[in-house]
Amino acid sequence: MAQESTSHQEFGGVPAGAIDRRTFLAASAGVAGIGLAGCLGNGAEDDEIAIISSDAGFDDNAFNDMALSGLQNAQEEYDFEINQIEETDTTAFGDVQVEAAETEPDLIVLVGFQHTSPLEDNAPEYPDQNWMLINDPLDEPNVASYTWANHEMSYLAGVLAGTMTTHELEHEGNENDPENAHVGFVGGEDGSLINAFEESYVAGAEWVNEEVEVSTGYIGNFSDTSVANDIATSQYQDGADIVYHAAAAAGAGAIEAAQQQERFAIGVDADQSRTLPEFQDVIIGSAVKFIDEGTEEAAQATYEDEFDSIADEHNLLGLAEEAVDAVIGQAFEGSLPEEVDQNIDEAAQAIVDGEIDVPCEADGC
Repeated sequence: MAQESTSHQEFGGVPAGAIDRRTFLAASAGVAGIGLAGCLGNGAEDDEIAIISSDAGFDDNAFNDMALSGLQNAQEEYDFEINQIEETDTTAFGDVQVEAAETEPDLIVLVGFQHTSPLEDNAPEYPDQNWMLINDPLDEPNVASYTWANHEMSYLAGVLAGTMTTHELEHEGNENDPENAHVGFVGGEDGSLINAFEESYVAGAEWVNEEVEVSTGYIGNFSDTSVANDIATSQYQDGADIVYHAAAAAGAGAIEAAQQQERFAIGVDADQSRTLPEFQDVIIGSAVKFIDEGTEEAAQATYEDEFDSIADEHNLLGLAEEAVDAVIGQAFEGSLPEEVDQNIDEAAQAIVDGEIDVPCEADGC
């Protein structure tokens, strides 16, 4: 278990609250590596927020780093310390939550649904401790649960893939087969949460083309890039033009497979054409969720004595709140057919209006 305490930060000298989302997504690539060494056991004598990673760990170029970045944004105004705690063993989550609570920070942010079960025991045991849980609801008066509409953004990823698999695309030696409507999906753990990514992605692709073939596969975890690469490679070799992953840090392996097979990929959580710039030549787009805004809001509520306003309820954030989206990769901006933006915009509006019923829910199937 690695622990790190980070200090006050600006991105490129610009106050974090002033940067737009694309600038954030570009800056977040290296955010987890910035900071000063800290120690979990010293106690939180000053203002402090602790953040405990998911099993993917920090430097995932996805939702762990985004959650951390939102806290760093909040430091601009509230000047607290961040105790950055990386724990990749899910069986240790309960003990690590207790260790963090014993230091009495102002807030503990838990990244990922795997924290839910141990928090069910720990939240009542530490009733004066404020907690933020990401990607799962928990009905406790001292827990602010935040879930982003993973199913909605994945539906839009499917719309992107379903549109582009039938349009000719060539870029820096990579190309698709527009005569063969075939896309793929690589998931991390085969469970309810990631099943929602898969089923919604498939539905989005089929909304564009009912005849599209969708290959799917699961790694079994969120860290094994090699297995992710193997699964995606198999899908590409079977005819898939584009593969979307929902595998956190492991997803880099699937994107690398796109490069190796001279095909294309869709990233997740952050704009991965920016957080993984070495793969920007194959990342045609990403399904993104603005987790940074949620962690920043939780920090703000903590230091404005308004935590009760976000606690003991499920804060569900989706397209209607402009909290999720599908964005085009930086190397492909302005070069994809107009139909791509038209289809994504039409599908997004239809979801908001209730005209499209997206499969599953934000927190799973």
